[in-house]
Amino acid sequence: MDVVAAFEEGLERGASEYRTAFEEAEDEQALRAANARFVGPSGALTRLMKRMRELPGERRKEFGQRSNQLKQEIAAAFHARLDGLAAAAREAELSGPHLDVSLPGRGRPVGRLHPLTQTKHDLLDVFVEMGFDVADGPEVEKHEYNFDKLGFPPDHPATDMQDTFFVASEGVESEARAVLLRTHTSTVQVREMLARKPPLAVVSAGATFRRDDDATHSPMFMQLEGFMVDDGITFAHLKGVLTHFLQRIFGRDLPVRFRPSYFPFVEPGGEVDMGCTICRRWQRGDAAGECRVCKGTGWIEILGCGMIHPVVFEHVGYDPERHTGFAFGLGVDRITMLRHGVPHLGLLYGNDPRFLNQF
Repeated sequence: MDVVAAFEEGLERGASEYRTAFEEAEDEQALRAANARFVGPSGALTRLMKRMRELPGERRKEFGQRSNQLKQEIAAAFHARLDGLAAAAREAELSGPHLDVSLPGRGRPVGRLHPLTQTKHDLLDVFVEMGFDVADGPEVEKHEYNFDKLGFPPDHPATDMQDTFFVASEGVESEARAVLLRTHTSTVQVREMLARKPPLAVVSAGATFRRDDDATHSPMFMQLEGFMVDDGITFAHLKGVLTHFLQRIFGRDLPVRFRPSYFPFVEPGGEVDMGCTICRRWQRGDAAGECRVCKGTGWIEILGCGMIHPVVFEHVGYDPERHTGFAFGLGVDRITMLRHGVPHLGLLYGNDPRFLNQF
């Protein structure tokens, strides 16, 4: 079929079909779909008009006028039918059953804080009660605040690319490792000590990032960091603060023990264990079977701590001969899992309403 005959047939078919299609449309959605079949971006008339350049020169004017006339007719019929549907809907609304406006409205469900946020607030509240200030810091941090000023040696494994997310500085090789996603909230300790002078007691909580991903680790996790600096601060102060904190969270009868451990920015350093809150062996004695959480030991490692290393004081301008202090850090995620019996860390970050609505 030549293009002239195609135009003749297309215009005649469009003129005969659009009225029936519009009349059969029972609602606005169906009407708009019918209109798109004729004059939409892929409509029959639109595709036909795109072939206008294929017509012989002496016929273009004629078919152009006829095409535009049909397009205007379709537009007028579409708006008339649209107004008719709106009028019919309004009439049905006015003549339908009476609306009792005195009926109470449907309330919106009340939201709640995420379990990690709930736990973070509860932990911070305990330290605020003990006189700590709450501080915050950036999640995208400088290498010097994250590692150097905390006394990490240049070859420490934590500074390796396998453990840390480094942020590229627009291809500048010399600065490729200068900016990173903070691996701990200890960066707030450095920033606060650079900005303030002793005495000070500060606690901070927020997101941190490391290249870990399994049942108990995530590339992003929540951490809480706290420290205290003054004249005459000893390990006894550290032990008293942390014992009080853990017993406020898990119960006054919770056993707590300290054991030596190494961290680059504290000396001496230690790990803190608490009684397993799952099998509660300190209450029940030797429980039958092996607890999957504490592996039958009755203890759970919960946080790291220690006396702030003199090198850290030197980097922030404090006199290590005069000032002493302690620092500690713990995972908010781990506390949340222990408090609520969450078996897998991924559940806390999956944002599944079926899980979150249980809290």
